[in-house]
Amino acid sequence: MKVNGITDIFFDLDHTLWDFDRNSALTFDKIFKLNEIDLKIEDFLFHYEPINLNYWKLYREERIDKKSLRFGRLNDAFLAIGKQINEDLIFKLSEDYITYLTTYNFLFENTIEVLAYLKKHYSLHIITNGFEEVQHKKLLKSNINGFFNTVTNSEMVGVKKPNPKIFNYALEKANAKAETSVMVGDSYEADILGAKNIGMDVVFFSNNGDNKTGVKQVNKLIELKEYL
Repeated sequence: MKVNGITDIFFDLDHTLWDFDRNSALTFDKIFKLNEIDLKIEDFLFHYEPINLNYWKLYREERIDKKSLRFGRLNDAFLAIGKQINEDLIFKLSEDYITYLTTYNFLFENTIEVLAYLKKHYSLHIITNGFEEVQHKKLLKSNINGFFNTVTNSEMVGVKKPNPKIFNYALEKANAKAETSVMVGDSYEADILGAKNIGMDVVFFSNNGDNKTGVKQVNKLIELKEYL
């Protein structure tokens, strides 16, 4: 069922439009080869991915800073897999990861088609907790920057989703109103609950089959056409 009265759509970037897991895996494969680390990428990612999600949760809750996130997620993953890596190399890997991450820019299926369709009817925007310098490159190198009227990231505002300040900042920057805006994102806590708490409509993007009751949900981006 189409949602009426909407003028603005706000998207999360990572895990919603930009295929973070795929691009991240390719980046780790590259930097491990560059730094001559003999490790099966599948084994590393098995430990790294849940550790990374937990570190992002801590970062979102203002319990750690950017430097701690970048070092800690790698250090903990190597410890979990039983691989001895010295601190200097972990710092180098953390820098290499950021340097090479935007070498790969795979998007989720139908991203370009859906954005082109929505752009004809709505003003489109980004709200992201990602690091400013990296997110800007992702948008440019994946050729989707031109679809968005505004981009708001947490480093601009000093707080992260689901803090209402970042949503209110994004709305003001976009000259939009909460009651005529929709937030589309993959994080139920950060995107969906955060947006709902300030009166925005929401669409939960669940590409991994995670079902939530009481909210509009899509498993593929093309399904946004059912609502918007």
